[in-house]
Amino acid sequence: MSYDVMVIGSGPGGYAAAIRCAQLGLRTAVVERAELGGTCLNWGCIPTKALLKSAEIFRYASHAAEYGVDIAAGAMKADLPKMVARSRGVAEQMSKGIDFLLRKNKVEVIVGAGSLTDVPHTVAVTAGDGTATTYEARHIILATGARPREFPSIPVDGRRVITSRHALTLTELPESMVVIGSGAIGAEFATFFGTLGTKVTIVEYAPNLAPLEDEEISKLLERAFRKAKIAVMTATEVKQVVVDEAAGLCRVSVAGKKGEQVLETEVVLSAVGIAANTEGIGLEAAGVRIERGKVIVDEHYRTSVEGVYAIGDLIPTPALAHVATAEAIHCAEFIAGLAPEAVDYAVVPSCIYTTPEVASVGLTEAQATERGYTVRVGRFPYTASGKATAAGNRDGMVKLIFDAETDRLLGAHLFGLNVTEMVAEPALGLTLGAKAEDVIRTIHAHPTMSEGVMEAAAAAYDEAIHL
Repeated sequence: MSYDVMVIGSGPGGYAAAIRCAQLGLRTAVVERAELGGTCLNWGCIPTKALLKSAEIFRYASHAAEYGVDIAAGAMKADLPKMVARSRGVAEQMSKGIDFLLRKNKVEVIVGAGSLTDVPHTVAVTAGDGTATTYEARHIILATGARPREFPSIPVDGRRVITSRHALTLTELPESMVVIGSGAIGAEFATFFGTLGTKVTIVEYAPNLAPLEDEEISKLLERAFRKAKIAVMTATEVKQVVVDEAAGLCRVSVAGKKGEQVLETEVVLSAVGIAANTEGIGLEAAGVRIERGKVIVDEHYRTSVEGVYAIGDLIPTPALAHVATAEAIHCAEFIAGLAPEAVDYAVVPSCIYTTPEVASVGLTEAQATERGYTVRVGRFPYTASGKATAAGNRDGMVKLIFDAETDRLLGAHLFGLNVTEMVAEPALGLTLGAKAEDVIRTIHAHPTMSEGVMEAAAAAYDEAIHL
């Protein structure tokens, strides 16, 4: 069997590449060994957000009286198995949706583990029963994604020491948990389990939580965690995790500001990053160049082997689903002979679905200063937002950074309710080269959280009305 394009992997990069190739008239197949939709839809972004929604409902119900709602007498109870079942149902529904979209666009789905061979333009697909079939394709796109990173000092066993994947299917709520790592995965699970009553301690090696975010926002997140009774240990290194099954706990040896100490906890969640799925896909056989565990590509995602491309978590770009999708579309259009614009990694938004949420795009204040910009910074606190006050969520801030010489927007950093939805506006502003006046003069609906973007821009230029 021969195709114009074969895509190995069906996550946000893989299915987007396959659909776009098919839309452009290329005979396309996608190879997937597990569920359609990849990690994001099945074991990452989507089921995690479903669990967080359950936690949000639990939190609101716990505070119902503050909103004038009387709930019948009786203790609030978080039913973790039902939350997990709902989350898995959401993931299954989305995976079926990807199946529908692929078939609607006439993309053939081949079930099995795909790999390159030492013969150019060929893909070997091994089915579940071990039988292998070889296919030919003029172009092959690798989109095999990534998995949770593991370290010898944090031995994952799936029971006491778990990864995000295990956390998505727990059937019993742990009494205590140490979360190692405070990126999006660690911070979101700390929020989920902490909301449901688990005693959570989050340990971060860097000086601040969510270390890729603006430092001021990181400090606000730390304050929110402490307010939610989630213990925070920053600038702390995890030396070793030892499981004591007899005692039914883990001992986590750490070294930080208070010297060395041992934390005892029922469960350890390792959220120390991800590792690209480069094994078992024939990279060595085909001669594809790899450096530091990542596939090396050019601006069009071509690897060192003619006709082979790589996108998403496999390559040294931000490991985000929406980045993989953007790379996929560019790659597909390039293969089809179009002239797509390069993906602009300077305007990639980042979101962390904690409570409150974190969202950002562009340069942090420190980065802008390091690059030689003279900056103007505007801030708008949620305490001044009518919508936030009415919602009972006044913990938040919008922070915008402008170039003082040109008034051009350089970065946006948001913390609070709904900011993961609001970040699209400054992302568009950065893409279009917006200036402060463009943001200030854009009429924003009232009352909305989004008014905070306009107000922060106005504050940077001493034009704020509500501050």
